[in-house]
Amino acid sequence: MFEPIELSNDAIIKVLGIGGGGGNAVEHMVREKIEGVEFFAINTDAQALKKIEVGQTIQIGSNITKGLGAGSNPEIGKHAAEEDRETINAALEGADMVFIAAGMGGGTGTGAAPVVASIAKEMGILTVAVITKPFIFEGKKRMIFADQGILELSKYVDSLIIIPNDKLLKVLNRGISLLDAFSAANNVLRGAVQGIAELITKPGLMNVDFADVRTVMSEMGYAMMGTGLSSGDNRAEEASEIAISSPLLEDIDLSGARGVLVNITAGIDLRLDEFETVGNTVRSFSSDNATVVIGTSLDPDMNDSLRVTVVATGIGSENQNKNNIFSNKNISNKEKKSTDYRYQNFNLGIKKNNQKNIEIKKIKSNYLDIPSFLRKNNILKK
Repeated sequence: MFEPIELSNDAIIKVLGIGGGGGNAVEHMVREKIEGVEFFAINTDAQALKKIEVGQTIQIGSNITKGLGAGSNPEIGKHAAEEDRETINAALEGADMVFIAAGMGGGTGTGAAPVVASIAKEMGILTVAVITKPFIFEGKKRMIFADQGILELSKYVDSLIIIPNDKLLKVLNRGISLLDAFSAANNVLRGAVQGIAELITKPGLMNVDFADVRTVMSEMGYAMMGTGLSSGDNRAEEASEIAISSPLLEDIDLSGARGVLVNITAGIDLRLDEFETVGNTVRSFSSDNATVVIGTSLDPDMNDSLRVTVVATGIGSENQNKNNIFSNKNISNKEKKSTDYRYQNFNLGIKKNNQKNIEIKKIKSNYLDIPSFLRKNNILKK
């Protein structure tokens, strides 16, 4: 039986945007007023740091770059971060969980992100990286740099969220404005951070503490993260379906998930039957032996809306229950609301870090990547 429990709100979450793309992503999160999180922007480019509106900024590699960028050279980005390891260490001090946002393929993000992740690992911090890869048309060299950066980064993070540029464009209207495209890409990164932050910082009847988050996100194997928002009479069903059925995940089978973390965020009008609806959706794809943690967060500002955030780990495990198959391709379209993908919190494919078996090629073929135009998102600045 579920019982109300007291909130354990001691966890400190920090988000570090590294390089131009990561900085722009973090600035977007700051504008969206995500609560319970500390934000940092790290860059070799002093001018870029002056323009960005983020809580704290860290310039790295001043002796190497003289305050300029890394010139699309990951080695320079790496050495810049190594030069300021003590400064980065100080920024991470006290954190329980760290998100690293970066664009792969350039200099600072590609080279410095693995160094930052390695420092976080040495400090015993739960670390999740949310990164983008370049478009194919940006050239083979940039893609090679991105793949090398991902391989290096995967050695140090607990979870690696890879956002594929070209797959995002497939679900966006080709006539979408550049401004809205930028916003959609940033919303992917924001959704990942906000979804977990709310799980452990928002008060509610059933709260999820940091230990729950660590338990689920420490599961080995593949995972997914999704967020769905809906309102009206069928809001619980619709939000649950959106959370696990983004077109970006149409080839991912969620059956047999071994760890599931769910947060239901709604106003004080949240009903018992809505809680049951979300729980049934989770049970439909998780294995019998899965570790399932469900929390509720009450937010008066939600009004008639209800949001469901799902983190499912251990997807595709060999010992899954063959009689309990659930795929997002099997979801009924009955009464499903049309979705504006410009502003949806897209579901994300996550690679859990198995230090003994890192399969970057598998990540590339099965999981996301989304626009590296995050690196040059200056158009969003007013």
